[in-house]
Amino acid sequence: MIANKKEFTGGIAMMAGFLVVLFIFFMPIYHGHNGLDYLDNLFNSISKGSAYYIPKIKEDVAKTEAGKNITVNLSFDSEEQARESMLLFTNGGATVDGEGKNLKVTGDLGKILANCLEDADTLFNNLGEKLQEKYGTEGRKTLFNWWTGLKSMKKDLDKQEQFNEGKAVYTVMTRAVECSYNYYKVIPESMTSKLGLVIFSLVFYVIYTLWYGYAILFIFEGWGLQISH
Repeated sequence: MIANKKEFTGGIAMMAGFLVVLFIFFMPIYHGHNGLDYLDNLFNSISKGSAYYIPKIKEDVAKTEAGKNITVNLSFDSEEQARESMLLFTNGGATVDGEGKNLKVTGDLGKILANCLEDADTLFNNLGEKLQEKYGTEGRKTLFNWWTGLKSMKKDLDKQEQFNEGKAVYTVMTRAVECSYNYYKVIPESMTSKLGLVIFSLVFYVIYTLWYGYAILFIFEGWGLQISH
């Protein structure tokens, strides 16, 4: 038995409208993307503009790490990755000895990190083909090799109790290499240029959530279900 037909019918109508909007939202009608992908790309584009830390990190590395000679033993996931990574360090002026999945790197930490930051900057600006020309490996793969090498480098520096150097390596790895890798091919947008769309999407999200909640409420109340102690 339906306790309140008017309320129940209203809830059904609201739920039907909710599902129609949901269906449209997941259709590829937003520049070839569905609504979720379109908004995801939009917010990625906006966030990319505020995540460009590389120039500041370059300055810090030049001030604090230049002239610091290090010797580290690095391990990689495969022999192929180790071979590919040798060029990363030799381009930074380091001497590299390799055996299997392992590399022994000796050089100026400042120069090594400066070369890494240049590569991260290149990929951040969506110029992966330049890294392909420089190293012979695809742009994102080059940055992944950097990430693996820096991770291993920090571990070895910490083992040698060179904690300040390890901290600098970690900063480059997380705020430059990871950032560039994750934002590759994303076109940066300023918040002001998309402010209207951002406000609309946030307001729509709140209204759409309430819409669903009230639809459920009216359906169950109209049906006669009540919460009681």
